[in-house]
Order: sequence, then C-alpha cells, then structure tokens
Amino acid sequence: MANSLPMTLRVYRRLSSAVVPLAPALIRRRLKQGKEDPARIGERRGISSGARPQGPLVWIHGASVGEILAAAALIEKLRALDICVLLTSGTVTSAAIAAKRFPADVIHQYVPYDSPRFVARFLDHWRPSLALFIESDLWPNLILAGAARRLPMVLINGRMSPRSFPRWRRLAGTISAILGQFDICLAQSSVDAERLTELGGRNVMVTGNLKLDVPAPPADTAKLERLMSVTRGRPIIVAASTHAGEEEILLRVHRALAGIFPSLLTVIVPRHPARGEAVGEIAAAAGLHAARRSREELPVATTDVYIADTMGELGLFYRLSPVVFMGGSLVEHGGQNPIEAVKLGATVVHGPHVFNFADVYEALDGAGAARQADTLEALVKHLGQLLADPTARQASVEAGEAVVARLGGALDRTLGALEPYLLQLRLEMGAANA
Repeated sequence: MANSLPMTLRVYRRLSSAVVPLAPALIRRRLKQGKEDPARIGERRGISSGARPQGPLVWIHGASVGEILAAAALIEKLRALDICVLLTSGTVTSAAIAAKRFPADVIHQYVPYDSPRFVARFLDHWRPSLALFIESDLWPNLILAGAARRLPMVLINGRMSPRSFPRWRRLAGTISAILGQFDICLAQSSVDAERLTELGGRNVMVTGNLKLDVPAPPADTAKLERLMSVTRGRPIIVAASTHAGEEEILLRVHRALAGIFPSLLTVIVPRHPARGEAVGEIAAAAGLHAARRSREELPVATTDVYIADTMGELGLFYRLSPVVFMGGSLVEHGGQNPIEAVKLGATVVHGPHVFNFADVYEALDGAGAARQADTLEALVKHLGQLLADPTARQASVEAGEAVVARLGGALDRTLGALEPYLLQLRLEMGAANA
C-alpha cells in the first residue's frame, strides 16, 4: 500500500515515525496544560492495561465529547446485541464524560498518537472486528493501518465542514487516499454526502445526524430539586457550553436584563470546566456576584451568576430553565448541539456562528424553535422576550419538538447500513458458542 500512497501521506508517515523520540517532551507539555491524564498516558503510546474481551469487538472512535455522545444510542443497540464496544477519544473531558455516561462494560481508551509504532501496538492488542469513525476525526496512520489489517471501517455521522472542504480540495489526492479506505461513508446531510463523494469517499449515503437521536442527558433528581428550591421564583437564563470571548458578552446581557428582571440569575456552563476560575474573574470584574458549582456553592439571593464548572451536569441545568443560550456561536467555533436542550423543553437563542450544525439551526430557526441574535442588542431583546412571555416560550418548545421528530431517524438508518457487518459478527458469535 505504501508505494501507492500520495507523496503527502508518505512524508507524513515518515515524519510521524521520526518524531517518536520527541513524544516524552510532547507528553510532558500536554500534562502541564491539563490535556492528558497522567494515570493513563500509556494509552497514548498504544499501551493498554485492560484485556481484550472475548468475541467480536466493535471499535468506535470520536474526537471528543460531542462525537462520543452522538454514538450513545448506537452503543446501547450494540450492547443489546451482546456485542462488546471499545470507545476511543482524544480529550480528558471526553474520557470523564464516557466514565459517567456509559456502563462499565463499554471500554474507553485514549486514541493513540498517530505514529505507526503506537497505532500498531493499539491494533495488535485490541484486534477490533469493525471500526466506526464518527464525523471527521481522520488520523491517517490509524486508518491506513486498519486497512492494511483488512479491518472493516465505516465512517458514521460523516461531515465535511465549509471550512475543511476547500482545504481538502487542495489536497485531493491525500484525502481521497484516506476516505477511500472506508467501506461506506454515512453522511449527516446531502451536502456532506456531495462533499465526501467529491473528495474520494466510496459508497456514500445520507443517514442523517445521530446527534438528533441522542437521548436527553440525565439529571440527578435530588440535585435538581435542591437547585429548584434555592432558585424558586427567579427568572433564569442558562448559557450552555460557552467559549472564551462569549462570557463577557453574556454578562453585559445579564446587566441589561437585570434592570427589567431584578432577580435574574444567569447560569454559565463553560464548555471546558477548567475555565470556571477565569469566568469567575470576568464576573467579578463586571461587578457581579458569582458562585461556582465546582466549589460546592449554591446560588443565594444575592448571586447574579452561577458558574456550573462541573462535568456532565448539562441535563441538570437544561431542566432548570426553559430559556437557553447555546454557546460556541458568538465566536467562530461553529456552535454547539442544541438538540439536547430542545428535547428537555427549552427554547434556544444562539449567535451567528453555527456552521457545525447549520441544517439543525436552520430548521429550528425556521420553525420558531430557536432565534438567532447577531448583536448584543438582539441578545437582550430575544432573551428578554422569552423571559417575559410564557406563551411564546411554550409555542417555541412545541415547535422544537416537532422539528426533532421530523429530523430524527438517523440511528435506525445507520443501523440499517451497518446490518451486514453486525450480522456477520452475530454469526461469528454463534459459531464460537456452538
């Protein structure tokens, strides 16, 4: 295979092999930045302490939190078939979410650094029966090594963003050599399917967005009741999955709205909980009283801003308020998934940068289930209207439910496309048990 690869991939493979001696320095740097788990750093070198389970093993890989949560319902279906699941991702945050969200029999590992030596260790140990790559986290050595082992590989929930597409078109031979290793490519939308096909994807079909079929996130009943008791009677806005540069704007919105709703509480859930301290400093500089959940603080009557800098509690805060601002949309991050909030009865306000979920937001905005705010004044206007008008909120919630029902079904279509592979695994299981 190596001789048939484009020059870019051959150079990449040589360089990724040559930099292995530099891995310790890279790891030390990432450990200092909090980007690695010191107890599990061997996994990044392909060293696994856990044993491979007996029988077929489906390996599912996603970059971070959003991708592995998108696979939640699919993982449950596989478990119901008694098929073992190996889940890999690349961030500390996603590992923590996997530990909280999935049963113990779902094996989580950090994806190895994309060096041929580390990748080989990983594949030699786990020997997966089927590999499912979520969305667009396509590591060349990982994919090429899987293909060399004749590992069936499928791209699920595939997407090609407006940013990535023109870049890959300039490297058409490179991306074609990578996408061409997948047996089939299951795309989120017709636009994604066209882009993946043009870039060399084989057997591309539209199955829809698995994130639309993700079950609503859970919440601890006792914690929810406690929060509701200490905030009862207060208007609340939840700002979910915020990114750097957004909190300053949201605090200005809070100050404007507090003149109309004096007891207003703004709950800020930073996308990365480690930013809780920084968000607290921003609130203090704005003259607002903040409490931080990571310190086990609860909002009191004088609390203006509640910083929910903990892991895996979005379901709790979505249930606390029907008015949600979705982060990652006032800065050019591309927006966060609004579906979980909609499923829990929220009406959504967002900024202009939602290209990661363009089709979803277009449908929600068009139905009146979400509102786009491009300016500070628009944010104040939309959030203020929703706080003041319960009838408008309810109409928006019902519109959102209708959109989710109409756009759902990606899980069933994905399972249908995977059925030949799953049938083969079940036959292997039957033969082994005979």
